[in-house]
Amino acid sequence: MLAVWVDQLLGFASGALSAIRQQEHYPDFMTWVRAEGAKSFNGNVATAQALAPILWSQTPLARLDFASEPLATPGRNEPCWCDSGRKYKQCCYKVDFPTDIPEQMMWMLSLREWKGATLKAALDSRQAPPQALLEAGLIAAESGQTGRAMQILESLFDGSDWSRLPEQAEPAFEILLDIYQERGFTRKRADLLDDVMERGPLFLRGVALERLCLMHLDNDDLDSARAAFVKAQQALPDSPTLAYIEAMLLLHEGHEEEAKERANFWYRRLVRQGDLDQEQLDFLAALADNPGATLADQLLSAEEDLATPLVALQALLAALPTAPKLNITVDSESGHLLYATTAREETLFADWHEQFQVMVDEDVALGFRDDPWGNAVEWMSALCANPEWLDAPQVVQDLTLALTSRFGSLPWMAPSLLEPLALRLSRWLEQARAAGEGSLCWDDADNAMLLRTGLALVVGMERGARQHSRELAEELLAIDQEDSLGLKELVLDQLLRDDRNQEALALADQQNDDGSLVLGLLMGRTLALYRLGRQEDAEKALAEVMAHSRHALEMICAENPRPAMPHADGQVDPGSRAEAWQYRTLMRDQWRTTSGALEWLSQHR
Repeated sequence: MLAVWVDQLLGFASGALSAIRQQEHYPDFMTWVRAEGAKSFNGNVATAQALAPILWSQTPLARLDFASEPLATPGRNEPCWCDSGRKYKQCCYKVDFPTDIPEQMMWMLSLREWKGATLKAALDSRQAPPQALLEAGLIAAESGQTGRAMQILESLFDGSDWSRLPEQAEPAFEILLDIYQERGFTRKRADLLDDVMERGPLFLRGVALERLCLMHLDNDDLDSARAAFVKAQQALPDSPTLAYIEAMLLLHEGHEEEAKERANFWYRRLVRQGDLDQEQLDFLAALADNPGATLADQLLSAEEDLATPLVALQALLAALPTAPKLNITVDSESGHLLYATTAREETLFADWHEQFQVMVDEDVALGFRDDPWGNAVEWMSALCANPEWLDAPQVVQDLTLALTSRFGSLPWMAPSLLEPLALRLSRWLEQARAAGEGSLCWDDADNAMLLRTGLALVVGMERGARQHSRELAEELLAIDQEDSLGLKELVLDQLLRDDRNQEALALADQQNDDGSLVLGLLMGRTLALYRLGRQEDAEKALAEVMAHSRHALEMICAENPRPAMPHADGQVDPGSRAEAWQYRTLMRDQWRTTSGALEWLSQHR
């Protein structure tokens, strides 16, 4: 019966709103109620008449700049407010409704109806109840009206009075952040997160912290992620979200043991406080036992439809047999190594591609022409049923790029999804080296399949399997003597992160064949010399940095510099602010955590 009543109520309210909008005049509205409104309640005029004054009193009126015109509830012996002519106690007072009437209903329905300038004016009036904004925004988002949803939810989270927010606003906050991300409104998203962290209600700050840290981690900006976490510690010292975020941050920084120690600290601290439910305590206990595995399990459970095929894929990769032999020859003139696909490999790829359906974009280093995850359940399930497809390097290439694009920024996914593929590629690189001492060049034969796979694996494992990532990068550097993948800078960064400064310096001192100067190599050489205490050599290296880029020192020393984006194809110009910004996001944390290094750089600005 309650469901029937709710349908009747919504039907009557929608009709009432249309009738009110005709004249915005109460007597005219009541004429409609008695003539048409009772149809919503199977002809029950009494219910319609009793409900009408309540809905009128909460309806925003355009003629009053979206204020309402509430009626005073009459006394028992006063004329009824439905204009029936009877006393209130003999008329609407006698009608009982199955539920309370939501105070924001007519505003919510109005926000669903208004468009364009009228909607903007209504929102600008700041008359809309927060609950109405919340409900109308969620309805718009669920129905795919992202523009309307964004407009309405921006009014809800405008920061004018955070105390007005309903406690159920958390999902709407996340939806607005997602819309900003989808539409490329990076500045709006960052401003909203900062505003919530500074002044927002406590129940939203945990969400803002998580999003802010994840945003920086997705951009490989570990220094900004660390700064956001420190800021959140000050604002929310006892939030269980901090345990989760710090574990993620430490794993991204490559400190697995410290992540475990800190998770254990949080568990002990929050257990003593006794404010958490059993599910939260179980999660923190698992996090303290094995941070990486716990975060991986959490991600799998959150993936819903993908969870089962992802688990099956992990099992398949864990049991992969030894990689088969490839067709690798040596070019008689150049001495280069040449990999060429075989008929069997091409057949395996054709079968795979019937399911995968997306082609690699050969104009970029790592990417597809379309999104491979739209039909991921199908191609993962098919691959698990046909593991022999992974005998073809082109299939391994597709799978590696797909997994890296979705999970490469999550360190805890590398061991189960990427390391088994890296072992397979290493086996193929060993076969290539056994064939000859020449270089495996990108543009020769089908070599690009192997090299592109290698680049994706090095990038994807950089956070979650750093040693394996560096070893694979060194294998690729040794066999691709032209460094067509640009791996030298990446290996240098990894050596510096592991405090292997002498090895980093030796690598940086190797001359590039093309004579080009790369900011990452120059800055890496400078940092290695500074850490080794070779002050005079570090000064000379820094002079080379400044000759190459006038933006580098400004960008890395500033606390909150303005971002500089690369070109649309992801490339940056040597010496540009974009190149300096790119280096800052990747390596500023290493300069910050090296004692005195940032101060030394600042002296040379």
